Formats: sequence, structure tokens, C-alpha cells
Amino acid sequence: MEQPTDDCEGAVAQQLDQEQESLGTLIDHLEIVVTEAEKRTNGALNIREFYTVYLVETKLLKGSKWPNSRELSSLWRRYSQFEMLKLYLENMYPFVVCPCLPEKKSVYSWNAATNSSDTFDPDFVDRRRAGLETFLIRVASHPIICRDVVLLMFLQQNEGWQDKLKDYGAHSEIMPWDLLLPSRLKNPDKRFEVYHKYGSDLHLNISSTLKLRSKALEKQYCLHKLHANYGRVFSEWSAIEKEMGDGLQRAGHYMDSYASCIDSTLEEEELVADQLKEYLYLANSLQSVCRKQQIMQLNLERAMAVVDSKNIEKQRIQQGKSSLMSRLFGAVDSEEIREAKLEELEHKITQENNSVIVAQADLNKFTMNALEDIQRFQNQKNQDLKETIRAFATLQVKASRKNLTVWTHMRDCLTSIP
Repeated sequence: MEQPTDDCEGAVAQQLDQEQESLGTLIDHLEIVVTEAEKRTNGALNIREFYTVYLVETKLLKGSKWPNSRELSSLWRRYSQFEMLKLYLENMYPFVVCPCLPEKKSVYSWNAATNSSDTFDPDFVDRRRAGLETFLIRVASHPIICRDVVLLMFLQQNEGWQDKLKDYGAHSEIMPWDLLLPSRLKNPDKRFEVYHKYGSDLHLNISSTLKLRSKALEKQYCLHKLHANYGRVFSEWSAIEKEMGDGLQRAGHYMDSYASCIDSTLEEEELVADQLKEYLYLANSLQSVCRKQQIMQLNLERAMAVVDSKNIEKQRIQQGKSSLMSRLFGAVDSEEIREAKLEELEHKITQENNSVIVAQADLNKFTMNALEDIQRFQNQKNQDLKETIRAFATLQVKASRKNLTVWTHMRDCLTSIP
């Protein structure tokens, strides 16, 4: 009598899944914006803690509907709460190349002064705000993660979502010694070995690109600012010249303009650098997925090794061979004891075989889902990095044209001098 009930529940669940898939992703129905940041403090006067909160606003699009979604919501979130959400998503969906958060402290900056631990710098806070918005949009655009109930609670409810995290309990974490997993596996999956190496190479290349960019920009910034000295000298020089005075004065203004135009260029380049940094951290997420697959593979091989050892022990008992301890002390098992040991071993072998079946099924499911999501990541990466590098090239062309215009005016000023 229970079977029809199970079939009905399965049919209802399948219907709900189909309805969810027909809705698309959360970002198709919900506008998500991190509009502003605010510095706050708590504690006594002597022991104050300063922190930054970010205003997350959502709006249900006209004509759209999403299960349990509110039409409008507005709430403040700390960076640490975004970290909690990301950790939860990584644990709940270990096969997903999880979207990454913006940097906690400024790294790979062209100016060494901005690499400090000051996380309240207005420019840095605004860039982090934009990065947090990108993170939420990435998550809401993911075909699997976007349907998570905790994600929607994080976006629209002040209370309750943190308690929901506790319901899922603790999940396994990758330990330092797990970095040596490939050498400990007997039959590693070559596909994940390739992806793991690719993630490492991607991280290395983007890191090198950002380092080179920071060095080049530092020199470029100093070069532009040195031209302000030309502006000062030409202005002073124009004061003692009668015929050349006007031309030198205008040339000095253009030199000042050349010195100051680098500031806007650097601001735009920081946005491009943040897009590269996103994939710097996504490369780590890709490696994390590969390590999780290797951990599951190692657990499966360990379970199979246990079964093999139990079967060897069973054969030894069946053949009447005594253990080393029995031979040393001259003890011989009776037929009844041997049968009891065989029965106990049969029970353990059955249990271990079931463990192998479960581990194999879990590994197969993880592998299928992970390979599918890695392909999604690769497609997204190709498109995003192409647009980022093209934006960087366009920015350099724009800056070069601006510089050319300044020097052209400079030449015309000097040419017009009688």
C-alpha cells in the first residue's frame, strides 16, 4: 500500500522540478542591485569596531513570478555574511565552480600605498560594492544554485537565513594533505587532472598579467605626473617672454592636462583589473571542484581496498590457514569458531560492498554534474575574458588618442609662436 504513495510523491517532485526549470533562472525574474555602502560602528567608546555594510535591493520584474519571492526588498549585509553564503553554497553544491567574492583587501594594485590593510578607502569600498553585486548576479544566473531557498532568504529576509544554514550541519573541508591526492590515487580521472592543471595555469597567467599591469601603470603614472613640471616651467617662462608668452602659457596648460588625464584612465583600468581578478579566484574554485572529485575517488578506492582485504581474510579462514598470532602461540581455531568468524566476515563484507556501491554512485553523480558545470564555466570564461581583454585594448586606444590630442595641441601652440 506504500508504493502508490511513493510513486505519487515522486511524480509531484518531478512536476515541481519541471516547473522550476521552465521558469529559467532567478535573474530572469528578479532585479538585484547593491546600491550603496555605509560605514558603521558598534561597541563602547574605548573599544569600537568599525565595519562596512552594503545595501542589497531586489525587485520582482513586471509580469514575473518566482516561488516565495517578494516584490520589493531592501536590507543591509556585511561582507562576512556574503562569505557565509558563499561557504554554504560551496558545501551544498560541491560540484559547482562557485562564483567568487571580490577581494577582502586590495591586491595587485599599481600603487603600493593602496595595497595596505585600509578596507575603508572610498574607492576600494565602491569597487567591492560592485564586486558583491556581480557575485549575486552570478549566483542568481546559475541554473542550479539560483533555486536554493537560502539564497532567496539571504536576498530578501533579515532574519532566519542564518538559522537555516545550521540545519544542514557540517560538511567536509579540503585539508592541506589533500593537495597530494593525485599521487595517492591508483586510478585518477584524467579529465579532472587536466582541469586541475588548467586551473593552476589559469591562476598563474592571470596573476602574472596583473603583476605586469601594476608595474607598467606605476611607471606610466609617474611619467604623466612629471609632465606637470613642464606645465609649471612653461607658465613661469611665459611671464618673461613677450612674443612667446601666450604660446608657452597655452602649452603649459596642455601639459597640466596631460598630467591629470592619467587619473581617469587609472580608474577605468581598475574596473578591468577587477574583472580579471574575478577569474583569478574562479580558477581556485575550479581546482577546488577537482580536489573534491579526487577525495571521493580516494574514498572509493579505500572502501574497495577494505573489501579486498576482507575477502583475502575470508579465503584464509576457509582454507584453514591460521593467522600469524595463532601460529606463534600454537592456538588452532575449532570448526565452530571458524564458522562464526566466517559468518561475521560475510556480514562485514556485505556492509563494505554496500559502502562501495554508495561511494561509486556518489562519485558517478558528482562526476557527471561537475563535468557539466565545468563546461558551463568554460563557456562563460571564454566570453567574459574575451570581452575583458577587448575592453582593456579599447581603453588603451582611448587613452592613446587622448594623449595624441594633447600633444597635437601642444605642437600647434609652439608652432603658432611668432
